[in-house]
Amino acid sequence: MKKLLVITAALEAGTGIGLLIAPAMVAQALLGGTLDAPAAMTVARVAGAALVALSVACWLARDNGRALVVAMLFYNVAAVAVLAHAALSLALSGIGLWPAIALHTALAGWCGAALAKVLVRQQP
Repeated sequence: MKKLLVITAALEAGTGIGLLIAPAMVAQALLGGTLDAPAAMTVARVAGAALVALSVACWLARDNGRALVVAMLFYNVAAVAVLAHAALSLALSGIGLWPAIALHTALAGWCGAALAKVLVRQQP
């Protein structure tokens, strides 16, 4: 579980910092679209701050973070759903969109496997 949380911390920190510093560039790479309105830039930066907060939480909980892994499982499943909707229903197509979907799918699977391992160890 520690490795999962450390890797998640690094990945989310990178994306979050990117959204804070250059949200338009991240949106272009991820979705193939622009953030033309100031409101869109603001929302992207708030999302960046949230990702950095997730990164910090993962880093701080890396030694005993079962509850955080449950939250990260939800986050990764939701991210897959939102990004897949963007690709399939909204026809967005940045170079990083499908890799991001694959990454979040893998992280969701890893979270699920880590939680299952903990549950198996707790069986009498």
